[in-house]
Amino acid sequence: MEHTNRNAHAALSILIGLQAIMLASLLTTTPPHPPLTTPLFAMGPFLGSSISIAIAALVLGATNSRGGTLFSAFAAILALISYGPQKWFDAAIPEIWPAVLSGQVAAIAIFWFAYRSLKERQSA
Repeated sequence: MEHTNRNAHAALSILIGLQAIMLASLLTTTPPHPPLTTPLFAMGPFLGSSISIAIAALVLGATNSRGGTLFSAFAAILALISYGPQKWFDAAIPEIWPAVLSGQVAAIAIFWFAYRSLKERQSA
């Protein structure tokens, strides 16, 4: 289980890094930066909460505890709002594809490690 937890920590770190860089690009208006607002929320507070939830998952042990596992999965869901499959149809995809691909791989990894952690906990 420790190996799974280290991998989940790495995937969460990817999401934290991506979201922190996107927040910095938003604040400095460095292209390509995310829009200031979306129809549902302002991007700054959304990225701040996404980063905070991913950090909380790390603090709780990523997949070492039930709370860590839930926060890890929630962090991945929030990341997919920014980096999900819908982004492949975004006009800016030639500029943002590395972040989209990295975010998707990290989110999928987190879901996999969370699933394995929950299965191991059930069988124990």
